[in-house]
Amino acid sequence: MSRRIALSVAAGAVVLGGAGAFALAYAGEQPPALATSTARYTAPDGDRDGSLTFTTDVTTSSDVKSVKVLAWPANSSFAKKGLTSNDMAAAESAVCKPSGGDTERCTYEVTISRAEADESPRGLWHVAVLTTTEDGDTTLDTKTADFTVV
Repeated sequence: MSRRIALSVAAGAVVLGGAGAFALAYAGEQPPALATSTARYTAPDGDRDGSLTFTTDVTTSSDVKSVKVLAWPANSSFAKKGLTSNDMAAAESAVCKPSGGDTERCTYEVTISRAEADESPRGLWHVAVLTTTEDGDTTLDTKTADFTVV
């Protein structure tokens, strides 16, 4: 092999190796991503309490530290002023379990009494999610899923 070809091959390997290392480093810095989010609301019926169940898949290169969940009516003050990470501070946490690779399945469940249902505004509701990783990266999705209270 000629010296020129050998140098070209070596230079190409260095460039490709550097690009691969950059891609891996960049992938490691991605904030948590939410996917396959669903909300299921069941109204109380007779003696039986109702419920709200929310599920989402969180993909991140770091472990999930917390997933805060807040259901809010579409006609609330949050619709006008916007929901912030500070608003999510007192929200309840979902329970997360590994589901393969860099993904965790997170589930939030709450029981809804007849009195709570009667006091709740009717119509469209949104589910907001604040995800925080062990590295401190966060993602706030204010409308990750919807449900309707009738």
